[in-house]
Amino acid sequence: MSHDQQSKIQARYGKHREQRNAAQKAKFLAHDFSGVTIDPILYKVVNPQEYPDFVDSRNCLVFWARPPAGLKGLIADLQKQLLNVAPNLWLMPLERLHMTTMEITFSLTAPEIDAIVARMLASIPQITDYPYQHRARLVKPMLSYDTAAIALSFEPAAGESLPEDRSLTADVYTYHHLRRDIHGLSKETGVEVASRYVVPSSHLTIARFVTQTDVAKSEDDHTPEPIKVRRLIDSIEEINANLREQYWPHDGKDIKDGGQWIVGEEKGFDCRKGTLWYGGGETVRLGKGF
Repeated sequence: MSHDQQSKIQARYGKHREQRNAAQKAKFLAHDFSGVTIDPILYKVVNPQEYPDFVDSRNCLVFWARPPAGLKGLIADLQKQLLNVAPNLWLMPLERLHMTTMEITFSLTAPEIDAIVARMLASIPQITDYPYQHRARLVKPMLSYDTAAIALSFEPAAGESLPEDRSLTADVYTYHHLRRDIHGLSKETGVEVASRYVVPSSHLTIARFVTQTDVAKSEDDHTPEPIKVRRLIDSIEEINANLREQYWPHDGKDIKDGGQWIVGEEKGFDCRKGTLWYGGGETVRLGKGF
């Protein structure tokens, strides 16, 4: 694959997230904006005093990429900045941060998930160790958002600001190819891959809305307050401008710690099962990192 093709893959990911952010900004700032979208399940999870007996019964099976320490440090800083403008956000705990590289299935019962794991079991070591020999690099961190959540997204690298120990040809194998390969290896086990993630995206969810308060007139009046909404969007855009300046590739400069991610750093893929929508669940096998 040529460098031009790498650049086209990066451009496709970049176009997707730029267009999506633009559409979401228009939705937030529209005169008929009705408020943020609150996940009713997460609301019950974080409000046990109201729902003391609630149990999230949606079981899933996934392959997660876990962020390395430098990236987690950046995310912790971004979360603090977001709390300044939206203090009631639910934040993804740092130890639960993940990027879903491949979702095998979702919203099944625990026995159904266990049956699928049993069918895949012999291949899970190969899949979870796969990034060790197939090192896809992600760059250009940026906040992506919608009315439900805020994520840190990336684009596949295309040879810019290479680390000293990485050759230009290494970026020929992109995160897009990694997702393709994991999908193929999963299908080879004979299971049906029912993933919801089909768009060109590489992101970690870092915060979710669990109340209207941060964009509403008051705690009791949930009518959106345009000044609060505008302040939130302006803050996200200011953070993104700082990320571009400080953490994106620039000619002649090394990328700042946290500004790039070679998937598989520190940990291989985490094959995870159970009730894991908010970073929980149980590890079936954690792959070898580098």
